[in-house]
Amino acid sequence: MENNAVKDLISGTVGGVAQLICGHPFDTIKVKLQSQPVPPPGQPPRFAGAMDAVRQTIAAEGPRGLYKGMGAPLATVAALNAVLFTARGQMETLVRTEPGMPLSVGQQVICGAGAGVAVSMLACPTELVKCRLQAQSALATGEAAAVATAGTTTGASTVIAASIKYNGPIDVAKHVLKSEGGIRGLFKGLAPTLAREVPGNAVMFGVYESLKQYFAGGRDTSGLGQLALLTSGGLSGAAFWLAVYPTDVVKSVIQVDDFRRPKYSGAIDAFKKIAASEGIKGLYKGFGPAMARSVPANAACFLAYEVTRSSLG
Repeated sequence: MENNAVKDLISGTVGGVAQLICGHPFDTIKVKLQSQPVPPPGQPPRFAGAMDAVRQTIAAEGPRGLYKGMGAPLATVAALNAVLFTARGQMETLVRTEPGMPLSVGQQVICGAGAGVAVSMLACPTELVKCRLQAQSALATGEAAAVATAGTTTGASTVIAASIKYNGPIDVAKHVLKSEGGIRGLFKGLAPTLAREVPGNAVMFGVYESLKQYFAGGRDTSGLGQLALLTSGGLSGAAFWLAVYPTDVVKSVIQVDDFRRPKYSGAIDAFKKIAASEGIKGLYKGFGPAMARSVPANAACFLAYEVTRSSLG
């Protein structure tokens, strides 16, 4: 068991790095779209859509702007994916009826849910840091636009200067620990993180196993080629977001909410206010970039995991 856990640890790390490199620019655009403020009446939104967000980000910050906030997940991606795949591996040991027996789709769903609980504990503070770095320029511009609309142009530059306050991941963490309740502040958004990771990973690993069994034609799935693994991984990642996307929107808006003048008292309040002000469409802001990211990023992740796991024997 210990040997398998080490293999899952190493393979999950490699898979996570592949996932992050492929997917982070899409994730940046997703968070920018999710967290942009509702514009004042009669004013257009900060970003007209995903491509407009890409253009504005590159124009204002260069291509590096698409990788803003990557430091936090890169520093912890090893731990995140190691926890996810190792927890799933340990869950497999618990639910397997006979040693060496392959797991059914239903058993993989259970394993995915259990792994989702474990990974949420690390994903929540990591994503809080990432989301604040990704969203701060859009939020600052949105606040400045609101001030300018009220006729106080000088106030607009003051708002931008005051709002953009993070110099990097460590700066975000220090600020939260000092001003937002210490360790508890880093776990802001834990409830929607759990609501995303538990059912999301249950669906993802269930779909992944189903597709592998389909491509294997009822035979042993360990001999599947890279194309089948890429396809299974990509589609299972898409299934994750299809199942739980609104919870990710709620998580993002709570994590970037200003603690000095919060708009939301919790996850349920955020859900109700977004639905009331923007309709169901508001709960799917950034859905396009998320789906565009999920297929290549998860395809890369699962392929890297399987190839590494196989090479370790």
